[in-house]
Amino acid sequence: MKLIRPFNALRPRPDLAARVAAPPYDVLNREEALEMATGNEVSFLRINKPEIDVDPAIDAYDSRVYQRGAENLKKFIEQGIMRRDPDACFYVYKQVMGSHSQIGLVAAASVEAYEKDLIKKHEFTRPDKEDDRVNHINTLSAQVGPVFLTYRARPEIDALIAQVVAGKPEVDFVADDGNRHVFWVVSEKSMIGQIQRAFDAVDCLYVADGHHRSAAAQRVKDLRKKANPQHTGDESYNWFSTVIFPDNQMQILDYNRVVKDLNGLSEEEFLQKIQACFNVRVSTSGAVKPAHEHQFTLYLGGKWYVLDVIDGLWDTSDPVASLDVAILQQNLLLPVLGIEDQRRDKRIDFVGGIRGLQALEKRVDSGENQLAIAIYPTSIQSLMSVADAGEVMPPKSTWFEPKLKSGLFVHMLD
Repeated sequence: MKLIRPFNALRPRPDLAARVAAPPYDVLNREEALEMATGNEVSFLRINKPEIDVDPAIDAYDSRVYQRGAENLKKFIEQGIMRRDPDACFYVYKQVMGSHSQIGLVAAASVEAYEKDLIKKHEFTRPDKEDDRVNHINTLSAQVGPVFLTYRARPEIDALIAQVVAGKPEVDFVADDGNRHVFWVVSEKSMIGQIQRAFDAVDCLYVADGHHRSAAAQRVKDLRKKANPQHTGDESYNWFSTVIFPDNQMQILDYNRVVKDLNGLSEEEFLQKIQACFNVRVSTSGAVKPAHEHQFTLYLGGKWYVLDVIDGLWDTSDPVASLDVAILQQNLLLPVLGIEDQRRDKRIDFVGGIRGLQALEKRVDSGENQLAIAIYPTSIQSLMSVADAGEVMPPKSTWFEPKLKSGLFVHMLD
C-alpha cells in the first residue's frame, strides 16, 4: 500500500511566509505565544495557538478557542494571506541550523499505513493532548502542524531530492532564532511520479516527533468515516500532513533532567550511593557534556561530576533497556531518588539540550532544584530499533532540532 501521496497545500504568499511561519503549537505556552505574535497579525500562532486571541480567562481547551482558530484560518484565506495550490504537489523543505542542514519531503501520509504499523511509533500519548489535537483538527477541518517522520536513507530518493533543490526555491528566509527555512514546490507530473514510486519502495516510516498529531489524525479519520455514508477511503481525512527526512540527516539533541531534592540524602550520601552503579569522578574542566553512550554528567553543589555506568547493569539485547534514559531510571532515579514515574513525579523536570549546560546550572543554583543530570543524545538508530521491536521509549528520550515551522503548508480536510 502507499505510505504517502502528494496534496494541494494551503500556503502563505511567498512574500509573507517569514511572518506567517510560527513555532509548533507545543513548544510555547500561552503567554510566550501571545508575546511572539504581538504586532504580527499574520502570525500562524493565531491559528495553531488561537487561545492568544480570546479572553485570557477562557480555558485554552474551550470550544470557543478552537472556533476562533477556524475563524482566523478563514480570515487568512479570505484576505489572501494563504492560498491553496490548485493541484496536488509534493514539497521539499530544507532547514539549516548552524552547521547542520536537513532536507525533507512534505507529503500526506496514509492513516491506514499508520494503523497497520507501517508508520511506526515509539512513544505513548496522553489522552488530554490527543483530545486537544482532535478538537483542533476537527473544528478547523485542517491539519496545521506536520508530523516529523524519518526513514532509512535511500540513494535513489536522495538523488531525486537533489534535483529539486538544484532549482530556485519558492521561499527562503531566516527566522528570528537564526535558523534558515527553504521551500520548493514539486508540481511537475514526471517528478511527482518518480518521487511517488521511490517512496512506494520504502518498507516503513517512523514517527520522530508528533505522536499526538498522528494519533489525533487517526481519531479524526474514524469520526469522519462514521459520519460519511459515502466513505471511499480516498477522502483527505484518510491522510495527514508530514515532513519526511532521511535518518542520516536527523539531529537529536540531549534531553536533560533536573531534580528538586535528593530524596532525604545529603550530597555525600547521594554520591556514595550512586557508586554502586557508576564510576564517579569530579570533572576537572567544569561544565561538561557526556562524551559517549552510557556516560552521564551531573551538577550538584556547584560541581560537575562524570558518571560512567558499570558494565553489566542492563540487557544489551533489549533495545529499551539499553537506552541511557532507561539505564538512568533503573540505576539512579528510581533506587536512589525514589522517582518511579518520570511522567507524573513533580520532583523531576526536563530541559532540552538546545538550552545548554548553563540552563542546568541556573536551575540548580537558583535553589529551584538540587541536582541536574546531562544525558548523551539518543541515536536515531536506537529510536528505530525500539519502534521495530514494537516497544516504546521512556518519556522525554529525544529532542529534535531544528523544529519544523507551522504555517508553511496546511493539509485541508475537504
